[in-house]
Amino acid sequence: MSGGRVLVVVKVYPESPEVSIEDLIERIKSVLPQNISLEKSEIEEIGFGIKILRAYIVMPEEYEGGTSDIENKLLGTEGVSQIEIEYVTRLPS
Repeated sequence: MSGGRVLVVVKVYPESPEVSIEDLIERIKSVLPQNISLEKSEIEEIGFGIKILRAYIVMPEEYEGGTSDIENKLLGTEGVSQIEIEYVTRLPS
């Protein structure tokens, strides 16, 4: 029997307002392991022309390293300044 899936919602802060959020989405998709997917993304304006990305990432519940691995991959992505895990929840089977 396979394990469940987990939704991780992450706020991704670009290095500067000049960073293209659309390019950032593509870079994030390319750094995620094969069994982890970016299911949805939203752009949120937080003021003064600054935009952040809210990424909805789905991963296996039993993923080795939990969200730490995802956090490290996101932080190592070109154009990312910082990230914030907003919440984590188990998805229904």
